[in-house]
Amino acid sequence: MKSKLIPLVILLALFCLSVWLPNSCMSSENTTPIKWYSYDDGMARAKETHKKVFLNFYADWCGFCKKMDNGTFKDSAVVDYLQKNFISIKVNSDKQKEIAASYYVRGLPTSWFLADDGEKISSLPRYSPPEELINILKFINTESYQKMKYSDFVKNM
Repeated sequence: MKSKLIPLVILLALFCLSVWLPNSCMSSENTTPIKWYSYDDGMARAKETHKKVFLNFYADWCGFCKKMDNGTFKDSAVVDYLQKNFISIKVNSDKQKEIAASYYVRGLPTSWFLADDGEKISSLPRYSPPEELINILKFINTESYQKMKYSDFVKNM
């Protein structure tokens, strides 16, 4: 009797995993994409709403830019935090070279954090995974950068 029950239990466990696993693996993805603005529209919107700006420079050929687009920028925590607290602007550095030059973009991806009036706060000249980017966004949004180092901010979280 026990030998007949073991395959049934294993089959039931596999069925439960097949139903549960796809949902849990996709829980960090968000079906609502980030609302990306053009540079001029985003800067105007930031002034209207008094929100800080998340400015992302990318290029179509950039592998790490694609990795951010397909991972970091689809993470539900990142999307939600950006939507609530920032105006998000995406700039193709190959097509808008003057804007990229004004932010000293030398490598991609590069992200800048700006005050609502366009004042430069800080930059992030590299790929950033979701867990790291959400911490940086909180550091900037709470204006903790005025009081402490990022490493101290992360330790206190």
